[in-house]
Amino acid sequence: MSEPRLANKRVLVTQADDYMGPITCEVFAEQGAEVIADTSDLTDPARAAALIAETGEIDVLVANLAASANLGVAAAEMSDDMWESMFDVMVHPLHRLTKAVLPQMMARKAGKILVYGSATGVKGMAGVSAYGAARHAQVGYVRATGAEIAPHNIQMNLIAQNFVENPIYFPPAFTETQAFQELLKNVPAGRLATAREDAMFAVFMASNESDFFVGQAIPFSGGWAQ
Repeated sequence: MSEPRLANKRVLVTQADDYMGPITCEVFAEQGAEVIADTSDLTDPARAAALIAETGEIDVLVANLAASANLGVAAAEMSDDMWESMFDVMVHPLHRLTKAVLPQMMARKAGKILVYGSATGVKGMAGVSAYGAARHAQVGYVRATGAEIAPHNIQMNLIAQNFVENPIYFPPAFTETQAFQELLKNVPAGRLATAREDAMFAVFMASNESDFFVGQAIPFSGGWAQ
């Protein structure tokens, strides 16, 4: 039997109790990783640095950062609180986590930072201006920082996903509606991906098999974004 793909890797997963957190913790453990599942409030400016210090050596940081997309709220009607909350949840913690974990990875000349992002970060979508802007910011950060840290043998990449089963964005109350069926017509694959499919792609990106991927935002959306 071959060795598990994440054997001997310590993996920190943020927001581990929702979005892609639970399935990532499950699948990564199956693949041999020691998983540290964090559920703390990363909107606290001091929390990211404290979390990294508490966790110790980390081979892989999985930045699972998500918030409600607030579908249908036009930019002209967007409150400042709604706008700022998207960046407080999904953008500022990403930088703080990265800044905190990089010194140890640079010292070892090895490490991976994988971001669960959104395909709305690589494709415009009406009615999600705040959410989309925050997801675009994640993509820009990953592209720039990924190029910056690649010479240290640290790979930072982002899974730009959409149409993946999860209770936040695609609950049964929505997927059983005619409106969802109409929306699905925009997906060439014609279906939702399972959360396990997504997590297995994340396994590849977290493993040594993906060492030549640098600063990329890779669509995982059944062809909705390319």
